Amino acid sequence: MKYRAAIFDMDGTLLDTLEDLADSVNAMLKQYDYPTRTTEEIRTFVGNGARNLIAGAVPAGTAPKRIDECLSAYLAIYEKNMSNKTRPYPGIPELLEKLKLSGMKTAVCSNKGDFNVKNLCEEYFPDLVDTAAGEMPGIRRKPAPDSVLKVLRELNVSPQDAVYIGDSEVDVLTAKNAGLAFIGVTWGFRSRETLLAEGASVIVDTADELLQHLI
Repeated sequence: MKYRAAIFDMDGTLLDTLEDLADSVNAMLKQYDYPTRTTEEIRTFVGNGARNLIAGAVPAGTAPKRIDECLSAYLAIYEKNMSNKTRPYPGIPELLEKLKLSGMKTAVCSNKGDFNVKNLCEEYFPDLVDTAAGEMPGIRRKPAPDSVLKVLRELNVSPQDAVYIGDSEVDVLTAKNAGLAFIGVTWGFRSRETLLAEGASVIVDTADELLQHLI
């Protein structure tokens, strides 16, 4: 094995969550009589946590207190609808099964809420992810290294023996800040060009290609 642990981003890397995110955001916007957003607009807002997602989606100039109110409404909607259209990307369940059989440890680190991250892992990847961490009090959001270092401690793996896999510029920076190697994927929410511009040197197009870089 090239690494002892593989740590994955969730949205845009393991799971295609975009439609459920967009539907939930737009349901909230309709609730407040705000203009709805296209799926492509919402794609650009995803990756820096739920509050930034909502701050981007609501009209410019919305007061911080109202943004917090909208965030609470969105979270309640998304919790009930986060599995309607969400699906693993092609080859991802099989990839995780092969990693488990190889003895490699796996984890998920996401800026999605911790409750949602753990529930989605249980639903889509039962017994295939050793530990998972989402946004929670006391843990700075990515690209801060906090969540990655937290799961590495839980796995008892050092940063030099782990790799972080993600689809966005936030993920590239997270790996750098945590001292991990990075592999970018092109099937997610950002382009190959975005990953290259942030300094990613290894980028893959399929789950099979990713596996070749891991074991």
